[in-house]
This record gives sequence, C-alpha cells and structure tokens, in this order.
Amino acid sequence: MFRIAIIGGGIGGLFAALSIHHHCASDDIQIDVYEQAAQYKEIGAGVAIGPNGARLIEKLGLLDEAWKIAGKRGKDWFSFRRYDNGAEVLTVPIPETGRMLQLPMHRAEFLDLLVRTVLARRATTLHTHKQCQRLEDAGDSTIVTFADGTSVTADLVIGADGIHSAVRRHYVNDNARYGDMVVYRGLCDIADIQEIWPVHTYATIWMSPGKHFLTFPICDNRVLNVVGFVSTPLEKLEHTRESWTLAGTKDEVKEEFKEFHPAVLTVIDKMETNPLKWILFDREPLSQWSFSGGKVVLLGDAAHAMCPHQGAGAGQAMEDGYILGRVLRDYFEARRTKTEHSLAHAMQLYQTVRHPRAVKVQATSREAGDVYELRMPQLARLSYDEALPVARTMLENRMKWIWGDDIDQAYERVRDENTPTQPPAVDGGETVQAVSCR
Repeated sequence: MFRIAIIGGGIGGLFAALSIHHHCASDDIQIDVYEQAAQYKEIGAGVAIGPNGARLIEKLGLLDEAWKIAGKRGKDWFSFRRYDNGAEVLTVPIPETGRMLQLPMHRAEFLDLLVRTVLARRATTLHTHKQCQRLEDAGDSTIVTFADGTSVTADLVIGADGIHSAVRRHYVNDNARYGDMVVYRGLCDIADIQEIWPVHTYATIWMSPGKHFLTFPICDNRVLNVVGFVSTPLEKLEHTRESWTLAGTKDEVKEEFKEFHPAVLTVIDKMETNPLKWILFDREPLSQWSFSGGKVVLLGDAAHAMCPHQGAGAGQAMEDGYILGRVLRDYFEARRTKTEHSLAHAMQLYQTVRHPRAVKVQATSREAGDVYELRMPQLARLSYDEALPVARTMLENRMKWIWGDDIDQAYERVRDENTPTQPPAVDGGETVQAVSCR
C-alpha cells in the first residue's frame, strides 16, 4: 500500500486527490486529505477558471456539473473599460480552439463539487481539524504530526496548504511578499443591476491610474463577483498580514472609487453585505518544490502563490495536481515492470514540467496588475488618454499562452527527455531534522 497524505483541503488539494485517483485507480494506493479547519469550506467569493483549467475539469469528468454552477461569459474573457465614462479600451476574446470554455465559479460551490465527487468516487478519506505541526523523515517515509497530537506516516506528502504553508516552512525560510494592493471583495445580485449595466458583458475591468475594478458572473449568471483593487504603499496599511477575512465597508469602497462610472458605484451600493478586505500577498519564486528524496512535494500556492490579476492561480494549482497524477501513474507502472524509476526522479519530473510555466505565470500576474493600473514603466510619463492605447497592445495577447498550452504534450515531452538513467539532482532533505512548523 502506497500512502499519500495531502496537507490542505482547498481546491488544489482536492483536485490533486481526484487527479491521482483518476490516473492511478488501479494501483494499490491510499489517499488521505488533512484539512486544518473544522469543515471543507470556502469563503463567499468567485474563482476564475480559464480554458486551461476547464479542460482539466473536463478530463476528470466534472465538466457537466461545473457548467451548471459557472457564470456564462460567452466568447469574451474581459472587456476593459475606461473608469470615467465606461468607453471600451479592449475586449479580449477566448480563442476558438476546441472546447475553450471558461468556468468562473463561486469558490464555495466549486469546493462543494470537488468534495461531493471525492466522496462519490471514494477517491480519498477526508479529515478535519488537522493542522500540520511537524514533519520528520523516517527513511522510506515521512511522519506528519498534527497540532492535536496525532500523527500519520506517508510514503508521499503533498503540501497543498496555501501561501502560508506549514509544509513549505519546514524546508524553506522565506516570507510572503506584499502585492502592493488592498483588495475589496463582494457579491451582487445581477438582477439588481441589469437595468443600469452599460456593458455587453458582465466580465469587466475598469481601468484607472492606481486602481482597477473587476466584475464577472458566477452562479449560473445570477450573481456578480465584485473585486476592487487599490494600489497602496505598505506604510499606509493598518494591517500587514495576508487575510481573506478582514472587514471593509461599502462607504470605504465608494470613497476609493468615487470617480468611477456610475455603474461601478451602483454595483458597490447593491453588494449583499459589506465587502471583505484582502491585503494582497504573493511569494518569490521557489527553486525547489521537491524535498526529502522526493517524499515531500509542494503544490499550488504552497509552491507558487501569485497575484490574482490574470485569474490563473486556481488553474495553475489544478495543473499541478493533474501532472502529479500523470507522474505517479508512470511511477507505479515503472515499479510494476521493475524499471529503475525512483520517487525522487518522479517528483523532480513533476517539478521540471510545472516549474517554468508556474514561475512565468507568477511574474506575468504581477505585471498584469501594473498594466491594468497603468503603472508599467513604458506608461510612466504618459497621460491617461495617451497610456490607454499602449496598455491595449500589452493586453491583446497576454493570456493566449496560459490558455492554449497543452500540458499533456508538455509532460510527455519532458518525460521522454528525462530518462531515469540520469537521476536528477535532489536536495539533501534526508538529513533535515524534525522542526516545528509554527
């Protein structure tokens, strides 16, 4: 029995569990997911799933159910608008390549779908109240100790526990990096704004120097996900920690966006409750995602936390989980056929496939926020009217490579180029002693 412990029961961790089960269902494996919260639950906000993520949802047999709860955005990604009069700057279409669907969803609804599917397929055992406290190398396995004093032993530990990952902290000494923005998040019933909404789509980004306001539909087009971004110097913040649960007020958001188009102000006024206030953080790129001779590996925000400006974070976590499933399938096949193929090699193969792409998405996600707010160096001395055409050229094609790359082909190419006869260099994790993850 090969035991897999996934630390973190969010979108990335559950999608990884489903992918591994999908690819390795015939193998003798046991998958357990350990979530530190009391239940598998997400906050009330939207998550953007682009065409790359939608294809993976389809591969795992979840597309029909996901489509029922997604916002229907048609063939356009976002319509970029002037903040003051609402005039169009650029509307970015989704390329006509196969089933290039978008699946913007309510986070809670998507997580519920993943939990239901895990249970229906008996893909994994779900645990709650399990906060990772310590990892200890035990030779051929790893011992994970939780805050409640219990422990488990696993052949592979997958750290899918977010930007403040305890698994990552065991091996890497670094801090989250301020993303230069304060973000206000809320929800608005689309029925309350239909009569005043001036744009052909509900997926919009209203561009202003130092600020941008984003909307997109979720919940089968019944609800508008609302996100307001405000560039803010670090020294002006009262709170300097990343959080999804700080409270803002509608009046605070109205004041920040008081010069925006009346439709934006109406959306703010019609939000169901006061918004959540999010202090934006990401991480510096990490050179190594695999540790302890391949027995521990990072996934999603634990490996590559990124700013949300390209709506790509969830999709990248899903790509991680999908490729882990493919890597493990080949690893188990090699074990059956007595082929030389170590777990260290398998996890390094996962990193070799995923690392360059995820790091590029990290970098371009930060850059995208600067484009939306006209803060790129090329725009520094231009007026608003002069800067918009330049920003337009920066926006036209920036998403195509994220949506269009075929990660199955990428995996197969890298796998075939990296045979086990030349074992990859791995870290010296076997000698790391158990330390507190607090």
